[in-house]
Amino acid sequence: MQQFDKTNFTSLCDTLTRRDKDLKGIIKTHGYPPMWTRPATFQTLVLTILEQQVSLAAAYAAFEKLREKTGVVTPAKILALTDEEMRACYFTRQKMGYARGLAEAIQSKKLVLKKLHALPDEEIRTQLIQLKGIGHWTIDVFLMHALQRSDLFPLGDIALVNSLKETKKLHPHITKEEMLAIAEPWRPYRTIAAMILWHAYIKKRGIKLRG
Repeated sequence: MQQFDKTNFTSLCDTLTRRDKDLKGIIKTHGYPPMWTRPATFQTLVLTILEQQVSLAAAYAAFEKLREKTGVVTPAKILALTDEEMRACYFTRQKMGYARGLAEAIQSKKLVLKKLHALPDEEIRTQLIQLKGIGHWTIDVFLMHALQRSDLFPLGDIALVNSLKETKKLHPHITKEEMLAIAEPWRPYRTIAAMILWHAYIKKRGIKLRG
């Protein structure tokens, strides 16, 4: 169960640059990536649900609306909202169901977020995947950003895939298996490699991130 934190993040980036000239080139051009982390909370999981299959700007707009309405986002507050109130926060019907299902799982103690810190990645995945609307991408993002696990490489993330293709000059129709093989030498620090690749993607496009 490998993790990263402020004390080792830069040195782990350096470890990867010694293994891979393309990652080294990104850091030489754009500097070190930010250490993107979030608290391991219900609110973070709701934000990650909102980020599914939409732009970051759209997800943050919905999240800000929700926070204006509720303050800190808690299971009780989500369950108290009507469909109309959630629609006003840009929730689709599907995502309303996902957020409420997650809230109910936490309230009933089916899922205890505070206990996840002590569990291995795959056990966390086994618990979370049982919840409707919590798929592998959402779990990968939570493991990477909230639990700071060091060896995730979420190929369900379009920005990561596109950055890998650009950085490595890959064929547009390369398979997931081939991409995982490229990332294999970056174990057990594939999360850090993903952050370097996201950094390149964001810098090349001048994307401004919030939250």
